[in-house]
Amino acid sequence: MRTRDMDVQYIKGVGEKRAVLLRKLGINSVWDAVHYYPRAYLDFSVCTPIASLQPGDTACVRGVVGCPVSGGMIRQGMSIYKTVVTDGSDVMHLTIFNNKFLAQRLREGETYLFYGKVTRQYGAWEMTNPLVEDPDGNVPFHPVYPLTAGLSARQLSQIIHQALLLWSRDETGDLIPADIRRQYQLSHALFALKNIHEPATMHDMEVARRRLIFEELFVLQCGMALLRRHNRTKTRIRVQTGSVRDFLTRLPFELTGAQKRAIDDCLRDFQTGDSMNRLVQGDVGSGKTVVAAAALWAMAKSGYQGAMMAPTEILAKQHAQTLQTLFGDALQVTLLTGGLTAKQKRIAKQHIADGTAQIVVGTHALLTEDVQFHALGLVVTDEQHRFGVRQRSTLGEKGDTPHVLVMSATPIPRTLSLIIYGDLDVSVIDELPKGRQKISTYAVDSSFHPRVYAFVRKLLDAGRQAYIVCPAVEETETDLLSAVSYAKELSEREFSAYRVGLLHGKMKPKEKQQVMADFAAGEIQLLVATTVIEVGIDVPNAVLMVVENAERFGLSQLHQLRGRVGRGSEKSYCILISDAQGETAAQRLEALCKTNDGFQIADADLRLRGPGDFFGARQHGLPQLQIADLLQDMETLQQARAASQQVIADDPRLQKEIHKDLKDAVVRLFQKNGAAALN
Repeated sequence: MRTRDMDVQYIKGVGEKRAVLLRKLGINSVWDAVHYYPRAYLDFSVCTPIASLQPGDTACVRGVVGCPVSGGMIRQGMSIYKTVVTDGSDVMHLTIFNNKFLAQRLREGETYLFYGKVTRQYGAWEMTNPLVEDPDGNVPFHPVYPLTAGLSARQLSQIIHQALLLWSRDETGDLIPADIRRQYQLSHALFALKNIHEPATMHDMEVARRRLIFEELFVLQCGMALLRRHNRTKTRIRVQTGSVRDFLTRLPFELTGAQKRAIDDCLRDFQTGDSMNRLVQGDVGSGKTVVAAAALWAMAKSGYQGAMMAPTEILAKQHAQTLQTLFGDALQVTLLTGGLTAKQKRIAKQHIADGTAQIVVGTHALLTEDVQFHALGLVVTDEQHRFGVRQRSTLGEKGDTPHVLVMSATPIPRTLSLIIYGDLDVSVIDELPKGRQKISTYAVDSSFHPRVYAFVRKLLDAGRQAYIVCPAVEETETDLLSAVSYAKELSEREFSAYRVGLLHGKMKPKEKQQVMADFAAGEIQLLVATTVIEVGIDVPNAVLMVVENAERFGLSQLHQLRGRVGRGSEKSYCILISDAQGETAAQRLEALCKTNDGFQIADADLRLRGPGDFFGARQHGLPQLQIADLLQDMETLQQARAASQQVIADDPRLQKEIHKDLKDAVVRLFQKNGAAALN
């Protein structure tokens, strides 16, 4: 076993009990320990004279302990120790709580470095619970790590120091090839790991940090390149694309140029002999479903089955209805969701297995082991950001190297799409179908409620419908409006003369389906809901979206909600209500009011909120970044991508001995997110 894989409990000073605490931080091995990076540093290199301190400063003071430490236990579970420190310019009082070890360490007449926040009490300087170091220590910059209860900063630093000693002794290689390091002027791995944890100067830390940021993005991009090449496997599925002309002539509307290009991309992929792995990325209402329908038509007419997976039952049912309308009697569309009766599921699964079901639309129910396809040729996943890499591949494994088409209505900035969709070819639908009107968007505070209600009533009286979205389902201790209580209040007061409905995620599937059916049929005029309506609801008669506590939503999510209206020929509106006072909240809502372009909104969201909304393992199954910051490190991302392409072109599967450590790092990074595909 290599040192890097040694269990953390065998590092000097750890043991079984402390290993349990380290595992809570994700530190399971020597590798994990040396790659557990600090989030900040305390600077012991610059000392401030006591006389020059200012109240509230966080500073390092070099001083002599002026008297023996006094104090002890004042009650069970509480100890307090006191002494004074002088540096010749003034005197500072020290107070130490619950740290007998530190109190015993301080010796009268000895010099130490004290780091902490200073206050001024009754004319005297005070520092409470300082960090204390010897003045001749060789680590002037102390790392600050995320901790867990029961594990102190000093203990964790000592553990990582011991891990570094093991690493330096046995792991002398470097996963970034020497020519890449020279090309991008990167330090060696050993220098980087040593100086990210125990830097001698801030310059050394910055050199180390740049190297490790590059390494993290480089390993990630190599992994995505391996996935991309893995996905480009040969397939025996041959598609006759000529039949698509028949499908297009059936459409009662004209396709946009972007839709035509996306369809052509899919048809070309079908002819290459490799399995297609394509993302169709388009704004809300851009017509992605028609692109998928054309691909499904070509597949079914070639004798294969197509499967479309949606994240919610509402969206799956809507897709099934849309596809059956587009295909008419020419193709058989079968729906499979968890909300079906046992008999309906049994019949659907039988039709899927014997090939009667040419097109299958469903939710995660499609992933269960008892769903067997007769001849699966194409897998389509909708709202791709809600599925992980593993779920995408699980459905694909039900066929013999089927083609894969994924769709997303969540615009992703180009820089992030390099990571999130790095294993896919991309078609962008950047045009809206004819007849789609701009949705007028306004941001107001809660004092406008009477005017908003009057506007809602005006639209309802004209025969239109509206949504009101709340951030919470039920009452909480916060001031957030809840859908349940708000719907009750509106139906009894402001909208007692209208039919008000309620929809939220805690309702039973059949209840949700019924509410949506009633709203689509016009039997509900005003629908109060949570973000369960974010995707998969298409009611052309709904022309107004009101969002309460709008500051609680991401910009892209608000854009998705806004996309629930404006789906018909009537003028539509979106009103964002927020009392938030922060400048960032105002900028975000202002950005939404200025444009209906989802990609511009995504860029604004990235600038204002950071990449968290776009980039998280929970959403798409890819690893979290530990040290890279996609807002600050865009240039490094581009460099790392270029370097990864350079390496993969030379060694497509990273099988050369020189790339052994790189391959190990790639698999390690992806091991919880479908790493088998990388072996």
